[in-house]
Amino acid sequence: MTPAPTPPVHSALRGHIVTFRGNPFLMPPADALVEEPDGLVIITDGRITHVGPYSETVAHLPPGTDVADYRGCLISAGFIDTHVHYPQLPMIAAYGEQLLEWLERYTFPTERRFADGEYAATIARTFLHELLRCGTTTAAVYCTVHPQSVDAFFTESTRLGTLMVAGKVLMDRNAPDFLRDTAQRGYDESRALIDRWHGKNRQFYAVTPRFAPTSTPAQLELAGALLAQDETLFMQTHLAENRAEVAWVAELFPDSRSYLDVYDRAGLVRPRSVMGHGIYVDEQDLCRCHASGCALAHCPTSNLFLGSGAFRLFDVMDAKRPVRTGLGTDIGAGTSLSHLQSMNEAYKIAQMGGHRLHPVQAFWLATRGGAEALHLEGRIGTVAAGMDADLCILDPKATPLQALRTQMCDSTADLLFTLMMLGDDRSIRATYAGGTKVYDRANDATA
Repeated sequence: MTPAPTPPVHSALRGHIVTFRGNPFLMPPADALVEEPDGLVIITDGRITHVGPYSETVAHLPPGTDVADYRGCLISAGFIDTHVHYPQLPMIAAYGEQLLEWLERYTFPTERRFADGEYAATIARTFLHELLRCGTTTAAVYCTVHPQSVDAFFTESTRLGTLMVAGKVLMDRNAPDFLRDTAQRGYDESRALIDRWHGKNRQFYAVTPRFAPTSTPAQLELAGALLAQDETLFMQTHLAENRAEVAWVAELFPDSRSYLDVYDRAGLVRPRSVMGHGIYVDEQDLCRCHASGCALAHCPTSNLFLGSGAFRLFDVMDAKRPVRTGLGTDIGAGTSLSHLQSMNEAYKIAQMGGHRLHPVQAFWLATRGGAEALHLEGRIGTVAAGMDADLCILDPKATPLQALRTQMCDSTADLLFTLMMLGDDRSIRATYAGGTKVYDRANDATA
């Protein structure tokens, strides 16, 4: 007998929908914003089928569908974190160092523990729970050198149904013995992980050399060889975060024109490549990123915490050659997994550089901009029919102070600004991944 087809699963959300029709760095922010003050999002089998005014869209609601009532809240695409290290969660807020010393003193000893698969699984569960509490539904995640750290992460993400990008860190030099692989072993282990996870159950693999100083030219070339086998693979690494790091790269790779050129020679500068930080890059580097489709991850809380420098967001987004850019929390140098806090600090960094980061621009970076950085804008980052139903519900009155301030709001842009300046994980009322509610603030639990 042929088994009966599985009936479709329908759900719907009602509230104030906010999303984007374009890039607010390249067009007036007011024109880029799309909103529906009393809107309805209808979801079938994990994908959005209808979005629009409640009064009109309710006609498309399948009979018997429950409607989650979020009136008074904003319905947004889930946040996208384009640069974060899940193994560093236990060492967040480690005091007193800049990048290279911080790695030696805190990061490497912490990552050593991920040789234990059970420990990795415990931290993966905690990390993903925290992400969902912050409204983040997709992240580009660094694991450790240990393959079991990747298995632990993807196993938990698969259970939750979240769309994640992650990979095993490659390091074959300038790191402790207990964290080094070899060029060939790193290739072989990455190849096996790709075969096991990439493109399955919303999980995607990123070839992940930590940064140029911890990989030999041979390892970088083998990373490029992996990418050459499958254009759907991702690549993530670090770029020009710290002045001392940049000087070290120049010593290690004297034949390369720039830090970015080190990666380019190995075939790593390409679509679906995300370079964390990119603070100390020149115009030629930015033009190369624009032409190649390679993205930068702006990590404001991390850059401030380590004293690394100020990302030149408005230069990077110049209309002459805009570079794909998303926000990254960069835990554990970053100080919060909340992209509301990332937006908060990004605003201040822009102010110090003589620019005003409009709230529509900030929320675009955290959603659609992040999706474009990952070349996933066809699936996530926008509240629209045909998109995966990865959504977060933002409560602008989550705290007494926020409730007081929202009384003064005279526009949606002002409401977004209060959220990015006063909000944090408490401002997330619920999070949905693939149409399933995976976090609910009412009981502070994930699925």
